[in-house]
Amino acid sequence: MIDDSTPLWPWFEGLSQIPRPSKHETEAKNWIRECLATHPVEIEEDGAGNLLLRKPAHPDATNAPGIILQSHLDMVPQKRDDVQHDFTRDPIRLEREGDWLRARGTTLGADNGIGVAAILAVMSDARMRHGPLEALLTVDEEAGMSGASGADTEWFQGRLLLNLDTEEENELYIGCAGGVDVVITSGLPVIPADRAGWKVTVSGLKGGHSGIDIHKPRANAIRLLARALLRLDDALGDLCIESFEGGTLRNAIARSASAAVTFRDNTSPSHILQVLEDTTQALLTDEPDLHWSVESVMPGRLTPADVTRPWLHALLDCPHGVLAWSEHFEGVVHTSANLGVVRWQPGHVQVDCLPRSLDDAARDDAADRIRDIFGRLDAQVCLEKPYPGWVPRPDSPLLTRARQVHEQVMGIAPGIQVIHAGLECGILGQRAAHWDMISFGPTITGAHSPDERVNIPSVRRFWQYLTALLDALAR
Repeated sequence: MIDDSTPLWPWFEGLSQIPRPSKHETEAKNWIRECLATHPVEIEEDGAGNLLLRKPAHPDATNAPGIILQSHLDMVPQKRDDVQHDFTRDPIRLEREGDWLRARGTTLGADNGIGVAAILAVMSDARMRHGPLEALLTVDEEAGMSGASGADTEWFQGRLLLNLDTEEENELYIGCAGGVDVVITSGLPVIPADRAGWKVTVSGLKGGHSGIDIHKPRANAIRLLARALLRLDDALGDLCIESFEGGTLRNAIARSASAAVTFRDNTSPSHILQVLEDTTQALLTDEPDLHWSVESVMPGRLTPADVTRPWLHALLDCPHGVLAWSEHFEGVVHTSANLGVVRWQPGHVQVDCLPRSLDDAARDDAADRIRDIFGRLDAQVCLEKPYPGWVPRPDSPLLTRARQVHEQVMGIAPGIQVIHAGLECGILGQRAAHWDMISFGPTITGAHSPDERVNIPSVRRFWQYLTALLDALAR
């Protein structure tokens, strides 16, 4: 599939054949144990389900400092609406387009499969020069970082950690955002339906990663549909909702949403579509494949109009997008929020949001704003799985050495960045404060969406830099 001699590609292709959405990493772990069984690699599994690997130093580097390589095993399961794919059973179907590798209608899993593949390639190479080497392959990163939170950090003897989970080559990352899951639930009154209704759907949006893509001009399907339904209510009156389904993950920007609704006045699909198109015209976004559809339905139980409208307003008022920019890193988002998932069925609704920030206090303030908005509707609002940001250390000795090696090997000085996403370095740094850490990776675009792809030449250069850095640290 990939006509490139970089040693990590066979590992990535093998990993892509194994379904591994969050909380379904067991088969991947078993495959790794089997593949490394003939290599001098010690493998353990900690109480959180992470794999811990240890490989002796090269004979010429036994006195070198210990290195920890770190990546996560799981991937985000997202697919196009017209694609049939079961992420718990089906392999990822790889496709090459010039210098890019992508999947057929689904997420690729380069986030963070490329990092995992690189670690396995290093662990299986008997000739590579490196010091004492360890690896932490975590589970459940994309669904709450429980693997990092429960990792047995005392097992590791090394103190220099290379995280391989960032997505822009020639950049070294030294900090990241923290986050917290905000889960809103509420019971809803219901009334029997006494008229025919309509299913309104918006699809074809770009979506993307709720951290690194949150500043881009992309529509959120949940908010777009809520706004359109309020406009339809203004035009037709007495809007009642049977169901409203939007988004799939709290850390992905919602790509599609649909609602089954009724109105007081009779109307036609063409009239509804005209209101929907008028709503789209007001968007200041780049969504060339946005598509509305309308079909007739016969609903059963409805949320009454006097409850429906306040909930739609709450979805529109819910913080989403960039809330503040960093004062210290140009072009870096400081605080954001993502309205990720809505599951509204007769009698019950749940909304999942994810605020992020480089500052834990600002993260919590964004969560409180969400709590206040939905609290006015007497909803129950729970804050779950908070994780800290990774505080930058510009004076890090590891960073200094990594910059020198980058200039020597790549011929250019690397950028020093902070990422508006939740790297596991934040949690690990809190639990093992003595670790010195940096993060880097190849160029990956469209993470957390079916547009995810990885640049093949950048993977070659990423591998070249990783092995050169291990060699330099071994000296």
